[in-house]
Amino acid sequence: MFEENVATSRRLFEEAWNQGHVDVIDDVCSDGFVNHDPVLGDSDREAAKQAIAGYRQAFPDLEITIEDIFAAGDKVAMRWTARGTFEGEIMGQQPTGEAGEPIGGIAIDRFEDGVMVESWAQWDTLRFLKNIGAVPEEAAAGTGG
Repeated sequence: MFEENVATSRRLFEEAWNQGHVDVIDDVCSDGFVNHDPVLGDSDREAAKQAIAGYRQAFPDLEITIEDIFAAGDKVAMRWTARGTFEGEIMGQQPTGEAGEPIGGIAIDRFEDGVMVESWAQWDTLRFLKNIGAVPEEAAAGTGG
């Protein structure tokens, strides 16, 4: 069970995030799947597909590397790093053509009967917002204005 859940979590990152094949979400996530994200809030499968497609449009060379992955009970935990070049509009910000600093994050996926039913993500949203120019560098550094 643990190995299958780890393989499923890895498949979601590889196929949806890295390759842009968002329909894999229908294969690995339940109908009632809920994704908890610090930027998007709680969302379902369709919203998760749209979010991934939006990030990939803004960062067409997006690559997420799973640094650590392990399972316990009905959950899989991952530590990951994302890299990409900002080439398309996102969150009202115009592309810079720059890669910016890599973004780190952690995800925890919960499984029932071999399918993902819930996922929680925590990631460096401040660094991401700084990379796309949505937050002034001084604010991101904590120096104020």
